[in-house]
Amino acid sequence: MKKPLSILVFFSCFLLQAQVPVLEDYNPVWTIQSKNSSESMPVGGGDIGLNAWVENGEVYFYFSRSGTFDEHNTFLKLGRVKLSLEPNPFKGNEGFQQELKLKDGHLRIVQNDTEIKLWIDVFNPVIHVDIDSKTPLKVTAAYENWRHRNRKVEGSANNANSYKWNPPKEIITYKDSVDFRYKGIEFFHSNRDTTVFDVAVKQQKMESVKDQMMNPIGNLTFGGMMLGENMQPGQIYKATYQNTDFKGFELVTQKPVKRQNLQIHLHTKQTEDISIWRAGLNKQIADYKNSKIQAKKSKEWWNNFWERSFIFTENSNKPAQDSVFQIGRNYQLFRYMLGANAYGEYPTKFNGGLFTYDPVFVKSDMKHTPDFRNWGGGTMTAQNQRLVYLPMLKSGDFDMMQPQFDFYLRSLKNAELRSKVYWGHGGASFTEQLENFGLPNPTEYGWDRPENYDPGMQYNAWLEHQWDTVFEICLMMLEQERYAAKNISEFIPLIESCLQFFDEHYQYLAKNRGAKVFDENGHLVLYPGSSNETYKMAYNATSTVSALKVITERMLALDKSYVNGDQRKYIQELQERIPDLSFREIGGKEVIAPAKLWERINNTEVPQLYPVYPWGIFGIGRPDLQTAINTWKYDPDALEFRSHKGWKQDNIFAARMGLTEEAAHFTLKKMADSERRFPAFWGPGFDWVPDHNWGGSGMIGMQEMLMQTNADEIYLFPAWPKEWDVHFKLHAPKQTIIEAKLINGTVEILDVEPSSRRKDIINMINFSVEDKIQFNEKNR
Repeated sequence: MKKPLSILVFFSCFLLQAQVPVLEDYNPVWTIQSKNSSESMPVGGGDIGLNAWVENGEVYFYFSRSGTFDEHNTFLKLGRVKLSLEPNPFKGNEGFQQELKLKDGHLRIVQNDTEIKLWIDVFNPVIHVDIDSKTPLKVTAAYENWRHRNRKVEGSANNANSYKWNPPKEIITYKDSVDFRYKGIEFFHSNRDTTVFDVAVKQQKMESVKDQMMNPIGNLTFGGMMLGENMQPGQIYKATYQNTDFKGFELVTQKPVKRQNLQIHLHTKQTEDISIWRAGLNKQIADYKNSKIQAKKSKEWWNNFWERSFIFTENSNKPAQDSVFQIGRNYQLFRYMLGANAYGEYPTKFNGGLFTYDPVFVKSDMKHTPDFRNWGGGTMTAQNQRLVYLPMLKSGDFDMMQPQFDFYLRSLKNAELRSKVYWGHGGASFTEQLENFGLPNPTEYGWDRPENYDPGMQYNAWLEHQWDTVFEICLMMLEQERYAAKNISEFIPLIESCLQFFDEHYQYLAKNRGAKVFDENGHLVLYPGSSNETYKMAYNATSTVSALKVITERMLALDKSYVNGDQRKYIQELQERIPDLSFREIGGKEVIAPAKLWERINNTEVPQLYPVYPWGIFGIGRPDLQTAINTWKYDPDALEFRSHKGWKQDNIFAARMGLTEEAAHFTLKKMADSERRFPAFWGPGFDWVPDHNWGGSGMIGMQEMLMQTNADEIYLFPAWPKEWDVHFKLHAPKQTIIEAKLINGTVEILDVEPSSRRKDIINMINFSVEDKIQFNEKNR
């Protein structure tokens, strides 16, 4: 029997619409309780992150907040909460459901007519636990703290602080203060006056200017108060969770209840007077009114966050939940994790962000406390941090980039003092591994140094002469103006200072070597340098030359309100002093060289492709795309170092060059489900779990596969497989927003804002690699 035409049309339309998921399809939903903290879900907002899980019928969550660094620059968690209900609705797994509701930004746990909602106030540092049950329950909320005593930090445990593998003395994590107060539980950690800042200043011979330097961790006090209406102090107990002993403090409802709200108010203040910190916390609690209104505001923030940008994916030739589905879901999940620290005092850390958990579940021999993460707490590594923040440009999350910028703005004075003290010239000397007080990490700087070694230099085979990584931060600052027309006046002095350092420092070095300051072409001699951490003792490193060329060009493109006549003249003169990029020949093919010359190879980065990304000198619509593709295909180091893990950028390089097959290959590997229960908890890679530069580089790659820009041109689907259905909304320069769909190989541009930019769009879904090369030749 023939089916009515209307039914067939309806069914066909249904299939067409169902091929691309919507945000709710990406919500992680678990129907079995977790074994331990490694099977936790992230919950975040503002500058706070939780790892939440249900284990043996009890609800747990770790909680962290941006900027909670101790005396040794360990990024301390603020504690763990355990919720116990009686009679227990969470016995067994029947009817159990734990769901991260992405759209509204909260976690929901349901079983046996009981619901627990965990959410964080985006605009105030307050964690909420809302319990609703059809049956009256006794609620016991325990605050658990493993810093109830002083702890000696030994061996690999020091990798969580700034002393890493070589502490100069015995290291103690000092105990917190925890006690019942006002029917709640008050907890805080207060740093001593002497910290790793003082150790580093002395080690690095900066004592003559110490009183001028920014010190963010001396006397830093952080903690908070856990309280609930009609709850009163209960027992104090001791126990052990996953190798770590702790002390628990209970709050208990006065009688069984059907509804209960628990709040944890957090407060941070740099003061040596605890009464000042406590007064600030008490005022915050007293001023906090009407949590329903705050919940609505936070929900609206998350709703707007998801409306601003998205990438939803599905493979039209394969069933749901395949690897193409995964890359879209994991893109959204990781972006949620980034949103957790939208307004942090400090940047989202590349090595775990706010969502680390017991390290024994990452590496079985690391039986350390939950405060542990590899590669330090207050150490910001520029090449890793940039990958966390660069995807925020095309996702339109411009406001979320401010913590990364503020970190460098705060550190500027100390970086300029380094140049003045060590070499007597101007400019900001930013190093690759940078402490939160703007000096090099002390262990990377080197404890065992030759007697007369330059005190401004790191005695370190990986990091020596690596100054140029700050320019990618400068690029992001400049992109704020190009993408969103934001006022970037506050960033201009920092960018100028970074340029000034390279100009003056390499003239300084040349003068110390001989009578001539410049080479025979009047260019700076950028030696000794470093092309990433890989090509050491480099002459005219490609990473440096590319950065200088692009940053000076971008500065000169700004109007006079940012760069005045004298500034413009200096930058123009500097631009003329920048040497050319270096090339070489491999197998008869011209390729980009990592530097003019170098002494040795020390790591596995590929700076010869940095002119492709992030610097955009080569790429689709730009000159000599074939040279960049040759570098990808024939450079033996690029081939040997190729990978999808951690901070590797091969997915991005391939996308930028329009190599669709290769970009798809590495994206499927990079953005596939992690080895852990939560799909976006990747790592450890080269760093830790969850690896945020793994997720960030994956996001960038997907964005570049979908949309690229060159001058006024906007290229859609420059490296996206035709058989991957997708619905995306991304941001481009000139305050442009593009929303488009690709369904069954057909492109539909849904919206372009402003509409005048529609004429600039070039659809490349049917372009082959050869077509893209020919397109470049025509564009020349």
